[in-house]
Amino acid sequence: MLEQLMGLIQDHSQDAIVNNPAIPNEKNNDAMQTILGAITGGLQQQAQGGGLASVMGLLGGQANTGGGNLMSNPIVANITQQAVTGLMQKFGLENSAAAGIVSQVLPGVISSVISKTNDPNDNSLNMSDFTNAFSDGKFDMNDVSNIAGKLLGGNAGGIGGMLGGLFK
Repeated sequence: MLEQLMGLIQDHSQDAIVNNPAIPNEKNNDAMQTILGAITGGLQQQAQGGGLASVMGLLGGQANTGGGNLMSNPIVANITQQAVTGLMQKFGLENSAAAGIVSQVLPGVISSVISKTNDPNDNSLNMSDFTNAFSDGKFDMNDVSNIAGKLLGGNAGGIGGMLGGLFK
């Protein structure tokens, strides 16, 4: 799942990151990983806070608010804030510059995830990838504490463990 997310970030980052003089070329991957961390962290926070159904609704394309404006979704807004803060801290960017990068990358990435999780002809990324990441294949909407424990555990089945493996 993380490899697919990073691929989507790379696909949507050409102008915002790769061609951006504010991000040194040797730091392009770091900037993309910052956005990946914001996405996974934002989804993890929502799931831990009892909002796993909201995460699944977002990824299922049912949680857009504001007349379909994806960026007005509270989960996406949280991810956006995390990504902006991360870029500001890591690269010394002004808020407006970091927000500009995120606003160019994140909507396309999230829209692509939603599209892929809802396309029966595209098995590169599907809803079970996310439910398995949250529950080690034992998805139960009513057992949020179990899911949160798995996420926080940092073991190979948790997001923390997956992220740790990604950055080795």
